[in-house]
Amino acid sequence: MKNLNSETESLEDERKFIEGQERLLKIRMEKIRHKVAVISGKGGVGKSTVTVNLAVAFAMNGYRVGILDADIHGPSIPKMLGLSGNRLEVGPPGVFPAIGPFGIRVVSIDFLLPNEESPVIWRGPLKMAAIRQFLSDIVWGELDLLLIDLPPGTGDEPLSIAQLLPDMDGVIIVTIPSEVSQLVVKKAVNFARTLGLPIVGIIENMSGFLCPNCGARIDIFQSGGGERMAKEMSVPFLGRIPVDPRVCEDSDRGKPFIVECKDSPSSKAFMEIFKKIEDFLNQKEKR
Repeated sequence: MKNLNSETESLEDERKFIEGQERLLKIRMEKIRHKVAVISGKGGVGKSTVTVNLAVAFAMNGYRVGILDADIHGPSIPKMLGLSGNRLEVGPPGVFPAIGPFGIRVVSIDFLLPNEESPVIWRGPLKMAAIRQFLSDIVWGELDLLLIDLPPGTGDEPLSIAQLLPDMDGVIIVTIPSEVSQLVVKKAVNFARTLGLPIVGIIENMSGFLCPNCGARIDIFQSGGGERMAKEMSVPFLGRIPVDPRVCEDSDRGKPFIVECKDSPSSKAFMEIFKKIEDFLNQKEKR
């Protein structure tokens, strides 16, 4: 009987702890005007690259921006923003994000690991707890936009975010033109609809390669699949981002591509997509 009472008390303590975190989470999130998740049906489509460059586009235009790297097993946002090796600072109000280019506030499991090569070997409940803590214990402060970079698929992390942020403004879905990627995009669209998450739109990344010498276009992964899928699923199409080898180079160097190569067709595509997302958020705010 003693062990049973002890277990019951432990469960009750855990319940109260979670309720306290969720109350704090609500207070933290009330200071953030817009919350948008970036998702993909499959890996390798450049979702994190899109997240980083969209965050920089907003920050360059005067918005106060944060990024939550919710990819617990494969965090890459710190590397792309030149923040590898940083640690989160703790003070009386809570834990403070790392500060990246243009004042972007960044939180990632990467900041808590011993080194970049350390794997995170966790099951679902631990990942849910970590994401809850990222949203509740972090002193995000007042932000205009929080972008949440989610891992591929429709598993634990996306479900956790949807549950913890029921008032999220919407999701951006990233794909590439290949037929395999298009098929999986349908799952991402239906995932968002099932959970009642507004769909900001679909971005077709790696959409053709423009030769820097002659300007000829080569459709390495086909082209137009993202737009066709958007029409088929009746969701907005935000635009195409051409392949540019410098995107990878700048990501490896921790330099935002749209700053380093602002005149490239890919950077111009990012800025056009930024404007469409800005319009979506402004319209949503007026409703």
